[in-house]
Amino acid sequence: MSVRAIRGAVQVERDDPGLLRDGVQLLIKEVMSANALDPDALISMVFTATPDLVSAFPAAGARELGLVDLPLMCARELDVKGALPRTVRLLAHVETDRGKSQIRHVYLGGAAELRPDLARPDPTRTEHGRADAG
Repeated sequence: MSVRAIRGAVQVERDDPGLLRDGVQLLIKEVMSANALDPDALISMVFTATPDLVSAFPAAGARELGLVDLPLMCARELDVKGALPRTVRLLAHVETDRGKSQIRHVYLGGAAELRPDLARPDPTRTEHGRADAG
C-alpha cells in the first residue's frame, strides 16, 4: 500500500452555497469512483477556491458527504490575472495499491481546460463546455 496524491478541480456556475456544495461533492465522488477508493483509503484533503468564491467553505460539502473524521483544509487560490474563475481545486492524499501512472485525476466542467491532458468526459459538461447549473 502506498500513499498517493490525487488532483481534481471543478468550476461552478456562480458563487452560491448550494452550487459550491454540489460541485465539491460531485468532484469528491468522481475522484473516489475513478480511483476505486472507499472512505477508509482517504488520508486528507486540501481544497483551494478562487477569490470569487466566498459563500461557503468547500470542505463543508465533504463533511455533508459523511467525511467527518477526515482532516480537511481550505485555502484561497492565488489571484492570478486571467485565471479560471469560480474554481475549486482538490488535492487528496490516499492509500492505494495503484501506481502513480494508474491514478486518475478529475477535472470537471469548465475546469477541464486546466488540464486537458488529464480531463475525461463528464456528465456536467454541456456542448458549449460549461458546467450545467442543475
